[in-house]
Amino acid sequence: MIAGVIAVVLLLAIAAYACGGGTDYGAGFWDLAAGGAERGKRPRWLIDHAMEPVWEVNNVWLIFVLVIMWTGFPVFFQQVFTTMWLPLALAAVGIVLRGAGFALRKPARRLAGRRLYGAVFAVSSLLTPFFLGAAAGGVASGRVTATTTVSTDAWANPTSLLFGLLAVAATATLGAVFLAADARRFDAPDLDRYFRRRALAALAAVAVLAVITLFVTHGDAPHVWHGLTHGVGLVFVVIAVLATAATAWLLTRPSAAWSRVTAVGVVASAVIAWGMAQRPYLVPTSLTIADGAGADTSLRWLGLVTLVALVLVVPAVAFLYWLDTHGELEGLTDTDLRRPEGGGPAAPR
Repeated sequence: MIAGVIAVVLLLAIAAYACGGGTDYGAGFWDLAAGGAERGKRPRWLIDHAMEPVWEVNNVWLIFVLVIMWTGFPVFFQQVFTTMWLPLALAAVGIVLRGAGFALRKPARRLAGRRLYGAVFAVSSLLTPFFLGAAAGGVASGRVTATTTVSTDAWANPTSLLFGLLAVAATATLGAVFLAADARRFDAPDLDRYFRRRALAALAAVAVLAVITLFVTHGDAPHVWHGLTHGVGLVFVVIAVLATAATAWLLTRPSAAWSRVTAVGVVASAVIAWGMAQRPYLVPTSLTIADGAGADTSLRWLGLVTLVALVLVVPAVAFLYWLDTHGELEGLTDTDLRRPEGGGPAAPR
């Protein structure tokens, strides 16, 4: 019983990272696709301003996922990180380089330095979700087992490649939807139209890739295919389809405030559908939740720590997201910094 509860918590944490971290990765994707220095100046300006307040906090969900995996399901953790060490290592390198590129490109004094750091940030934002998605595809297709040797087949297979492409397209959708909303907050209607068009294109790519993935899993991951077309997995697939249609409709409207909610619904529902489709396995069809779980004592303590995190951390993170989406975390300008402490006009230069 407790193992099943912790497995649900793990799935929800993965969904939270896919949505929160995915939005940041998507912003990096559009930074890469913005074009040259002059053409991409305004989109990159919006990306910088939109990401600055919360871009680091989304890694909280990734740490939470890792802690639950190695504490609650040590056998599963060992199999995944043994078999998938290469794509996961590349994803980890991408996370580090992405953060460094984003942090260093603005203070860089030379144009060449800004371009180099910007390219590192943008390319890492593309490769990291792809490798994470490819690793998830290896798990879904049942290629992560105790007897699997480390080889490219574990993650360079049809299901893994499609999961990787889906991850990139989903993050691009989230990034564009949130950036369009931020463009309205910054009173930039041209950027609103710019990112809404790109969000629609990325959403169409998600829909096409999802259909292709469903057909491919029929032969390459039959247990997951059956779970996605029956029972609870099918329910969440239907929710994802409805959320996709709602997001597409909202993106055709210039004041689509709810498009962020429906876009998150698309990604979260898709992740949960995948998790429900794998039941009762962590790795279809070789490792069940019960077999991969740790000791009961560890699971009980993990459940307690998770409850404490829900009470303390989740409300704080939710409040931070609310502040950011309502424009309460704007950075200080040069005028603000020159303003006297007691108020009044700014001090002269």
